[in-house]
Amino acid sequence: MVSPHRQPSAARQPAKHHQKQAGNVWQPSNLQRAWEKVRRNGGSPGVDGISIERFDKDRQNRLLAVKEQLKNQRYEPKPVKRVWIQKPGSRDKRPLGVPCVTDRVVQGALRQVIEPIFERDFAEHSYGFRPQRGCKDALRRVDQMLKSGKSWVVDADLKSSFDTIAHERLMEQVTRKIANGRVLELIRSYLKTGVMDGLKHYEAGEEGTPQGAVISPLLANIYLDPLDHLMALEGYEMVRYADDFVILCDTQEEAQDALAHIQQWVESSGLKLHPEKTRIVNVNQPGGFDFLGYTFCKASKWPRKKSLQKFKDNIRAGTRRNDGRSMKDILASLKRKQRGWFNYFKHCPKHVFRPLDEWTRRRLRSILRRRLGKDNRSLGIINHERWPNDYFQQLGFYSLVAARAQAMSLR
Repeated sequence: MVSPHRQPSAARQPAKHHQKQAGNVWQPSNLQRAWEKVRRNGGSPGVDGISIERFDKDRQNRLLAVKEQLKNQRYEPKPVKRVWIQKPGSRDKRPLGVPCVTDRVVQGALRQVIEPIFERDFAEHSYGFRPQRGCKDALRRVDQMLKSGKSWVVDADLKSSFDTIAHERLMEQVTRKIANGRVLELIRSYLKTGVMDGLKHYEAGEEGTPQGAVISPLLANIYLDPLDHLMALEGYEMVRYADDFVILCDTQEEAQDALAHIQQWVESSGLKLHPEKTRIVNVNQPGGFDFLGYTFCKASKWPRKKSLQKFKDNIRAGTRRNDGRSMKDILASLKRKQRGWFNYFKHCPKHVFRPLDEWTRRRLRSILRRRLGKDNRSLGIINHERWPNDYFQQLGFYSLVAARAQAMSLR
């Protein structure tokens, strides 16, 4: 059965139809809305050193200047600032791009204008970085397909997809819907911004979307949209979130055929499948597959190892033994992290949560033993008697077990 989708409208609606609409990027109201989103999202300064707070103090003049630069084609985006952040559960670091605040505003204004043009024709099974869609929608679709009996899964992984998107092929996709020359040049300018790593400036090549850019997820969706529609037309049940996607099939043969179609399209598009992470699995066999933070196996799902590790890393950061805050303040700080993690994984089996509660309380008891001048050897029974679970509960401990019980009762 063919997945629900909408056919691309480029053939029936010429790009000129959108010429006037795309020219509204530099309208003051559009720039103001983009700025408000940038301010809410926060973030660090880019290579120019201008922070959100500094921009805000003179925002009217800055937005007016941006408007004039865009209108007179004098706007030039600055290189993206590269910073390195720790990978969860690893000693390795991964690069993160930080555009300047002004560039984030302009990209947001650009996205607000061109996104609706492309959004109306995006495939239904694409969920990443789209209005009114998210991870939970994608996970629900996977659940539905698995419950319908589709037990063979193509677990696909695109290798460095954001870094290998071919600029010219991407612009061909864009120009099918956008005819405004200024807007097209603005998009090209962002593809060519390059990166500043310390004092070194790296020029952009012919591939890749700018790291950390507001516009990058939309450009990636535009680039991968033909794959979405191809899979739908071939009758495969695909669920995609950005560059992470799975195809759910009835048989092993169907999964093999789906993977062959994907390999052919990916190769023709200048992308690559990760040879070690792309595979065909039977969800009823041990191991299952990972998708959007979950491990799916047999008739159940639970947080993948990296998701559990990320939770523990966040809790460790907030429960250092030399923490001088009151226990009540520590628990209040932890609660935000625990609640956010639980809201995403609350549909997991109850046995997932009890060990995490116990592990967190052990961290808290270590803080209290340190304050008494005791060593921190594992004295579980004594520590538990001195500071029972109720002690932490009365101070505001957020129990994952209790939260799940409440969620189940509401359901």
